[in-house]
Amino acid sequence: MTTRQHLDWDYTALADAYLSRPGYADGAIDRLVEITGLGAGMRVLDLGAGAGHLTIPLAERGCVVVALEPNLAMRSHGIERTRRFSTVRWIDGVMEETGQAPASVGFCTYGSSFGVVDRLVTLREAARVLEDRGWFVSIFNHRVLADPLQAEIEAFIRSYIPDFSYGSRREEQTDVIAASGFFEPAITSEVPVSHSLPVNQWLDAWQSHATLRRQAGDRFPALVDGIASIISRSRAETIDVPYLTRLCLARRRARCGAITSFVSGP
Repeated sequence: MTTRQHLDWDYTALADAYLSRPGYADGAIDRLVEITGLGAGMRVLDLGAGAGHLTIPLAERGCVVVALEPNLAMRSHGIERTRRFSTVRWIDGVMEETGQAPASVGFCTYGSSFGVVDRLVTLREAARVLEDRGWFVSIFNHRVLADPLQAEIEAFIRSYIPDFSYGSRREEQTDVIAASGFFEPAITSEVPVSHSLPVNQWLDAWQSHATLRRQAGDRFPALVDGIASIISRSRAETIDVPYLTRLCLARRRARCGAITSFVSGP
């Protein structure tokens, strides 16, 4: 069983750097609204809410958001960044065991967090807390690795870690959603966006790269220094970084019976 004491990912050392990460494409949030009807007053459980990168655009659209985040440092940033919203409440908890009431929310959202969990267990928990016909929403920002600068950085990373893997975050999520048995066929969408960022900010954002840090181990500082050297050759103060904001949406099927367990399979 996943418990509060057994988290595979610890973001404490990365939390400050997370503030330098660029946001999701506005067009992707607009598409989410268009497809699902997300709007003011709707109840959202934002899971693995981190520093609030998805919580904020949800609140800006008038949603009533419970932001669940297990890491104190990340949650503290999120609380501070969302103080202006009376409709946001932060709680401590894990995505696989949210502690929320059955059929209590219209949306379960995962801003770059669906790749760090047992996805089938998490989908089962989402199905438990979602209303019938409620929505599962996963969203990721992915750098466009075919961009020349990103390709050079990617080659540099693999010179240190030849078998480097982005894990499930860059996988299509449709198969695992279908395998859960709780959702209608998933809808996917991607929206390109280019972020013009101060070079220092983008380098700070690399410090938050948990997947790279986990696989690099004690080589992580050298990797970040090498990326900084690649970027500094242009002598530019800002850098244009192309991203794709990727959405995966799935509607919960109507219930045939109660889901009483957090963790057993469907």
